[in-house]
Amino acid sequence: MRVAAERGVPQKERQETAETPATLAPAGQGEAFATTQAGIPPNGDASDGAPASKPAGRGAQGRAAHGKTAASKSALASLTDWDAARIFLEVVRAGSFRSAAERLTLSINAVRRRIDDFERQIGATLFTRDVHGARLTDEGALVVSAVERMETASFELLRAGDGLTSAASGEVRVAVTEGLGTFWLAPRLVEFQQSFPNVMVDLYCAMRSADVSRHEADVAIHLSRPAALDVKLVRLGRMHLMCFASEKYLETYGIPKTIDDLVKHRLVLQVADEAAANAAFATIFPGFEQRDLIAMTTNVSSANYWAVAHGAGIGVFPTYASALGGKIIPLEVDLKWSYDIWLSYHATTGRIPRVRHMIDWLVEAFNPGKYPWFKDEFIHPQQLKTVYMGEPLTHLFGGFPTEGR
Repeated sequence: MRVAAERGVPQKERQETAETPATLAPAGQGEAFATTQAGIPPNGDASDGAPASKPAGRGAQGRAAHGKTAASKSALASLTDWDAARIFLEVVRAGSFRSAAERLTLSINAVRRRIDDFERQIGATLFTRDVHGARLTDEGALVVSAVERMETASFELLRAGDGLTSAASGEVRVAVTEGLGTFWLAPRLVEFQQSFPNVMVDLYCAMRSADVSRHEADVAIHLSRPAALDVKLVRLGRMHLMCFASEKYLETYGIPKTIDDLVKHRLVLQVADEAAANAAFATIFPGFEQRDLIAMTTNVSSANYWAVAHGAGIGVFPTYASALGGKIIPLEVDLKWSYDIWLSYHATTGRIPRVRHMIDWLVEAFNPGKYPWFKDEFIHPQQLKTVYMGEPLTHLFGGFPTEGR
């Protein structure tokens, strides 16, 4: 509860959790990993009629599994291309070469070449390729745990190196969803820079949740609770969303009053990992295809916002959306969502002073006592100007003032 105590915020609104490390099957492998593991008897039972209680590894299958393990260890001992091992692990987690290539920002052919090289070094076929993706072979499943240990050791080495550098200076990488990064954090980071001029901030904005345990960022902000068990978590607050449309659109198409009215309108949808828009659409509009109602989709929060602000259709935004500079109006349709906002960091990284400064600043930046749109309870956009007594909201969010337009 360190952050809560330092900031004096009630426990209800600030919950920091120290999770206990645990050994898990590699994330993202799913059925493919379980299927390949099924080829190795859980107790090493022999298939030659030996008693079931016979010690593991004594039968033919046990000897085969032991032989494969020994061969894999021998191959890994002579491994020289560690980067190929990292790419191998990404393919395992992503489930396909194409998905891994997108996550690694490489071409799919480059990923395939590196996996071919890795298989040659290991001396075994690690994947079977089919129309459903890449599936681990038995040999591949044995290699996974060894490569994960390599990965963990490399991250610990990086964190140790970070800790040895100048404590109050250097780089801090902050991963955040694109909308919060663009409209909320970026306009206000000057406050942090004024207090800590020797810290260089790498603000990484994307709608894919970053994993701090894998060193993808020093600090990450998420719209769903991270599943990793070896990270520290702080619940920052809650984001509330509702439907908005521009004045221009409403003048042309009318104002919807109910959910049933929405099926007569044009919708603009942001499709991204953390937005969960596809699932929400299916729940709200059962029996409709997206092509029946949607006029535009985008993967970027800022493009989504400005498309709606210029009349492309009806969109879903946080309750503070009117303060972003566009002339959009909240709709009194009975559709509201909320997401808890989580901050995550690795315990070792959190002890580095420059990272700790950033963590404390972020906790204050989302303080619901100071910024009521992050409170647990829903506050209507029309009430924000009365419950928030600070500087003009448009200036606070870095938007463009609408006065006189």
